[in-house]
Amino acid sequence: MNKERLTAFSDGVIAIIVTIMVLELKAPHGASFQDLVPLAPIFLSYALSFAYVAIYWNNHHHLFQAVHRVNGRVLLANTHLLFWLSLVPFTTSWMSENHFATAPVALYGFSLLTPGVAYLLLTRTLLAAAGDDKRLARAVGSDLKGKLSILFYCVGCGVAFALPWAALALYVLVALMWFIPDSRIEKQLAAALDEE
Repeated sequence: MNKERLTAFSDGVIAIIVTIMVLELKAPHGASFQDLVPLAPIFLSYALSFAYVAIYWNNHHHLFQAVHRVNGRVLLANTHLLFWLSLVPFTTSWMSENHFATAPVALYGFSLLTPGVAYLLLTRTLLAAAGDDKRLARAVGSDLKGKLSILFYCVGCGVAFALPWAALALYVLVALMWFIPDSRIEKQLAAALDEE
């Protein structure tokens, strides 16, 4: 199967997710900077969620650069990831509208956990579809950051019921962890080009 249709569809869905999130940013009715202060939780929630969606898009893009073939299982795994990502705008809105209250922060953590698990499943599905081609396996490696992220999301979901701000700090930590460039896939692609 052709991977270009899958990546184009994924790009479109992710663009819609970002658009839905930005539509939650409403201009205040006043004309002073002070009128922006009540919007701070909404903007902070949007910024964190935008960062997460951008991280997923970036990693999805890099992952599929190293993929040569997809099959029906890959399509399902990819759709599974997009489904969970599509719920991020809802949990972002609920969390921001309720000023980072306990239940919304816990559900927000769950809405970060589920795409993390779905991305891990997508990666495993792609590795199975790759067959004898081991470049993707070498590029993905042990995926320590992915596994740590899932652990931190789980801890954050539980901590949110006692200390919502601590849970948010964990979610921010995971986002920061992913901002550190990961050049594994680029290195494997460069090595493959050198071999040709």
